[in-house]
Amino acid sequence: MKMKICQINCVYGSGSTGSIVEEIHTELIKRNIKSIVIVPKTKSKDKGVYTVSNRLLNDLSAFYRRFFGRQFDGAFVQTNRILNILKKEKPDLVHLHCINGNDINVYRLMNYLSSNKIKTVLTLHAEFPYTGGCAHAYSCQKWLDGCGDCYRFKKATNSWIFDRTARTWKKQKDCFGKFDDNKLVIVSVSPWLNSRAGISPMLTKFKKIVILNGCDTSIFYPRKTNNWREKLNISPDKIIVAHITASFNPDSNDSKGGRFIYQLAEQCKNDNIVFVVAANSGKVDTPPDNLLYVGRAPSAESLAELYSEASCTVVTSKRETFSMVLAESICCGTPVVAFKAGGPESISVQDFTDFAEYGDIEELYKKLMMMVEEHHNRQKIEESGKNKYDKSRMVSEYINEYFELFNCADKS
Repeated sequence: MKMKICQINCVYGSGSTGSIVEEIHTELIKRNIKSIVIVPKTKSKDKGVYTVSNRLLNDLSAFYRRFFGRQFDGAFVQTNRILNILKKEKPDLVHLHCINGNDINVYRLMNYLSSNKIKTVLTLHAEFPYTGGCAHAYSCQKWLDGCGDCYRFKKATNSWIFDRTARTWKKQKDCFGKFDDNKLVIVSVSPWLNSRAGISPMLTKFKKIVILNGCDTSIFYPRKTNNWREKLNISPDKIIVAHITASFNPDSNDSKGGRFIYQLAEQCKNDNIVFVVAANSGKVDTPPDNLLYVGRAPSAESLAELYSEASCTVVTSKRETFSMVLAESICCGTPVVAFKAGGPESISVQDFTDFAEYGDIEELYKKLMMMVEEHHNRQKIEESGKNKYDKSRMVSEYINEYFELFNCADKS
């Protein structure tokens, strides 16, 4: 009997999770395994990809959630469409990725899967599923026994008025409680995240495994170019340090830590170092002379060139559940220094990465200087990256888990 797999995510073919979904879908089809994907919307024309939303529906759901503070509720039309697709397609296994966007009623979907005893894989890309709605709990411990009275609920849950974190936590716990323990597998993208899931009272009874995110090593590998150096008019004697991030902001409360790059650049003014910052979005205010902000890289290939031309990559996030930047940099043969942020230090390649305590700019500076002064063998770095982060390894591990859950659950 052949399996049919359905993946559900908030994006397809873009961003880290969208790329993961696309890669799994493509490989399943190659292996002659029936595969469908459900997303709110996508520009992709790939076969088997269903869309359930549009701009108006998304805006209405977003307004409802933010006004009433009900972060995972609403999305009536979109969720009905999702459930109708599931009823029509009758998948043997559903793989949930990021379902915290505005177009899925999480509680209705989870209750449908549990009540129909559909085998389910849930990948934790962030901490949403076992908290009161925040992507990162940081040092807060309330997620261990019920959330509520959240001092950062507006930023963490996008609620304009009401703190519903206690309600969200309880409803999610109730949803998980309805699953048979052999019908749900929890996948974490790093050992650190898996350790957090392991102590969540919501997830106690379920099997938990780690599958590291995958990197496209046909794109991210050492490239022998000087395109960025020539484009930015960086002299040959200058050392390039790369900072790649989703958003760059020097404000003091920004979780990606743009302010630390400012501080690091100031500290490196006499060290012949130029910082090149690439970000999907950014805010730059009178940067130091040795900090060049280039905005969004025009392509993944161009980004790989930047990694390759850099002597080191710096990551300054407060919290990451994985760190695709770290994986991509290593696959391009470039070492990494970073703050300890949870996931990164648990998925790193020890010989070519180093970590400072979060916020300790002096320690980060010392580790950066040690890293750029050491002449690493880029081929060895690349090989270690391929062995650990290659996307084919990730996809195979997911498909193996599908088969194991499919077969074991059938025998119960």
